[in-house]
Amino acid sequence: MKRRELFVGTSGNTCVQGTRACGTADLIPNVALRTHDDVPVRFYDDLVKGRQVVINMMYANCEGLCPAVTSRMVEVHRALAPRMGRDLFMYSITLKPNEDDPAALRAFADMHGALLPGWKFLTGDAFDIDTLRFALFRHNHIKFDLDPNFHAGQLRIINDSINRWVHVTPLASKATVLQHISWADPPKSMEQRMQDNRALQDEIGREVAKYGYRKVI
Repeated sequence: MKRRELFVGTSGNTCVQGTRACGTADLIPNVALRTHDDVPVRFYDDLVKGRQVVINMMYANCEGLCPAVTSRMVEVHRALAPRMGRDLFMYSITLKPNEDDPAALRAFADMHGALLPGWKFLTGDAFDIDTLRFALFRHNHIKFDLDPNFHAGQLRIINDSINRWVHVTPLASKATVLQHISWADPPKSMEQRMQDNRALQDEIGREVAKYGYRKVI
């Protein structure tokens, strides 16, 4: 399959700038991958379509960013545990598929406490992984885009149902990562927004009463 064909998935639709808006299915290659449980999946059709997802790239023998990023993602997973595997999912894709088979990814996930609901570690053909990396994380800068290791310290957040894409470094604070994930949440009803606003105002009031100012921005 040609690289261009991967960008249009299996639908045969094309997305040409200036003719119509590009949807998520147009932008994400529907490549064949395998999970850490050695289950075959199609990246868009089986993992992203209609979902809100958090995606990063890593590799099992990494001694630099990957363990720190995975630890942060574990913290984020715990904070969002009621949603994980229901309306929010995490995918960690190996940058070195020729080294990381499903068993190696499962061992990495187990070692870092990341065998958690709604979180899959993924491997596949090296060409397809590179195509996926370029589609999701490209910077349009030759130095960055040709260096696979550069992409180990990034998170891409996508909500396919509303075609919203967000980017954040996982090495930011947990609060910052959670905030960026919330920016891709589905729109809330007016009633829910009012409830959230009341709760926020109560929190602000407590902090002002205690410290004399709003402590958390």
